[in-house]
Amino acid sequence: MKVYSQVGRQRFWQLFGDLLLVGWIYVCVKVGLLVFRITNALGAPGRKTAEAGDGLAEDLRRLSEPIGKVPAVGDELRSPIDGAAAAAARMAQAGRDQAHAVEQLAYVLAAVTITLPILFALLIWLPRRIRFIRRATAAQRFIDNAADLDLFALRAMANQPMHKLARISDDPVTAWREGDPTVIRQLATLELRTTGLKPPPAT
Repeated sequence: MKVYSQVGRQRFWQLFGDLLLVGWIYVCVKVGLLVFRITNALGAPGRKTAEAGDGLAEDLRRLSEPIGKVPAVGDELRSPIDGAAAAAARMAQAGRDQAHAVEQLAYVLAAVTITLPILFALLIWLPRRIRFIRRATAAQRFIDNAADLDLFALRAMANQPMHKLARISDDPVTAWREGDPTVIRQLATLELRTTGLKPPPAT
C-alpha cells in the first residue's frame, strides 16, 4: 500500500497535512477537557450542598436516638428532629441531582467540543488521503519496469491538460504511436506525478 508520495513536494504537503491533523486533534482534546473542567466546576455548589446535607442529616439522626429514649415525651421530642433529618437528606439529594446534571452537561459539551471539529477535519482530510492511497497503490501494480510506461503515457494524453502535453511534444499522439521512448517517458512521468509515483529507472 502506497501511503505517501514519492514526489518530494507532494510528500512534504502530505506529511504536513498529517501532522496538522494530529495537532488539530490534540488541540481539540485539550480544549474539550478544559470545557469539561470549567463546566463541571459549576456543580461544586451542588456537591457542597449534598455533603452538608448528609452531614446535617447524620448529626440529627444521632441526636434523635438519645432524645427518643426520654420517658413520656421522647417520641414527641424526636419527631421534629427526625423531620429535620429527613429535610436535610432531601436537601443533600437535591444537591447530588444538581451536581449530576452539571456533570452530564459537562460530558456532553466536552464531547461536542472534541468530536465536531475533529469530524469536520476528517471529512476534509480523509477522502483525499484515501483517494491518493488507492490511486498510488493501483498505479504501483502496473509499473514494474520501463516497458510499463506506455500505459501511463496513454493515460497522460487522456487526462493531462493540453498545455502540459504541448510542453513535451507538438504531436504527442504521433510520438506515442511511433514509440518515441523520450516522449513516452516524459508523458508517463507527467501522469505518474499526479499519482505520487516516479517512473522506474531507464534501461
